[in-house]
Amino acid sequence: MPTGFEVAYRTLLAVVILFVITKLLGKRQVSQLSMFEYITGITIGSLAAYISLDLDANWYLGIIAISVWAFVSLGIEFLQMKSKKMRDFIDSKGTVLIKDGKVLEDNLKKERLSTDDLMEQLRKKTVFKVADVEFAVMEPSGDINVLLTRENQPLTPKHLGIKVSPEQEPQAVIMDGKIMDEPLATLGLSREWLNTELEKLGAAIENVFLGQVDSYGQLYVDLYDDQIKVPLPQKKAVLFSTLKKCEADLMLFGLTTRNKKAKNMYEHCAKQMEEIISELKPVLHR
Repeated sequence: MPTGFEVAYRTLLAVVILFVITKLLGKRQVSQLSMFEYITGITIGSLAAYISLDLDANWYLGIIAISVWAFVSLGIEFLQMKSKKMRDFIDSKGTVLIKDGKVLEDNLKKERLSTDDLMEQLRKKTVFKVADVEFAVMEPSGDINVLLTRENQPLTPKHLGIKVSPEQEPQAVIMDGKIMDEPLATLGLSREWLNTELEKLGAAIENVFLGQVDSYGQLYVDLYDDQIKVPLPQKKAVLFSTLKKCEADLMLFGLTTRNKKAKNMYEHCAKQMEEIISELKPVLHR
């Protein structure tokens, strides 16, 4: 076999083997790999290059070596899943670097981090003052996670005592100017509904780069032409305004009527409407 064809054949074989091994070893990102997994990746890549180019050696030996590395790596991952001690031994434990706003210098030295390195990692988390940090830990992956003190944490609806409804995953119903029937069916919607909503927005399907429907049945579209601004859906805002108007009308009827029985009825209905609006407010204000 000519040398060029042999190299091409071996390279294609190496690509197939690497693809299969990659699928077996999972989807962990480079930043999530342990030191052993990182070394395994480099070694397997080197062995694949050996299979492709080292024509003087038996290429099947490279496949055997790759297989051994892959099975050893899978075995170690299995042990890590089954045993906390093995996880701690192979990946090590997280190291606390900051506690109650104070840097733990001994732990910093243990991880061979300088003060500049620590400050750089904190700035990546948008933290510029060590005193604002309640707790910072260096994970086995090398990433540093930060918990701010209570007064420096972002304000959330929970802090304000506001309940919000859960949000379901939006469905992409238009991609690259084409309708996606399966997501539409998942939402219980039809092409006719989609065409009607697009007409309201003044957009044609072929001009839509991406269209999504949220869990409340509202359609959001992104057009190919970025200069054209599409109005945002206002269904929830209109519904909230309508309910508030009903409440105001009931209160007005209760104030203007002279019939005591009717007055009590209107006031009772207005109170019920107020309770309904209070329950729906978290949903309508998302």
